[in-house]
Amino acid sequence: MEVSPGTTRVPVPAGTGRAVRVSAGERVRVVDPEGGQVGDVFAFTDTEHHSASHTRAVTSRLFPAVGEHFVTQRRRPILTLVEDTSPGQHDMLIAACDPERYAALGAAGHRSCAENLREALAAVGHAYAGPTPQPINVFMRIPVEPDGQLRWLAAPTAPGDSITFEAVLDCTVVVSACPQDIVGINAGPLSPLMIEVLPHPET
Repeated sequence: MEVSPGTTRVPVPAGTGRAVRVSAGERVRVVDPEGGQVGDVFAFTDTEHHSASHTRAVTSRLFPAVGEHFVTQRRRPILTLVEDTSPGQHDMLIAACDPERYAALGAAGHRSCAENLREALAAVGHAYAGPTPQPINVFMRIPVEPDGQLRWLAAPTAPGDSITFEAVLDCTVVVSACPQDIVGINAGPLSPLMIEVLPHPET
């Protein structure tokens, strides 16, 4: 994918997380360079964070369509979905993996998206200390069956697929290249993601 002038690129090594600060109007693209890798995305202002449950209530969808907003716990738009070059299968039902999840799977001490979030926020000086918000699970394929059962399927992305958000508010966006290698949501070995911060389209 061509990188436009003024774009900042931040690699997210496999199994880790990174944070970027963006201003309202800037765009954040999450790229899956190798394909088949799930990413957990979070967005924070100083006092608010994106909320999967409030977003579902606003959009009446399991995941917003292009042009729709993700909102905060105060129901204010924080991100807008502006482009999706992936197969379009994403999730906002499943909690971020955390130490307790891995302990239950017999893998105590495993890296997790919840810990990646804390580390990434600390690295940019963001002081959030509340519960881990339910993430925007990009490239994660969790279809809901007619009987209500959830299926855990491998990420369907091809190398270079991406999803792009536009910041509605000044915010910090965190991306975790999910370290889940026990439940088969990643299509192969853990691989990196790439964050691209694009300038406002009118600049």
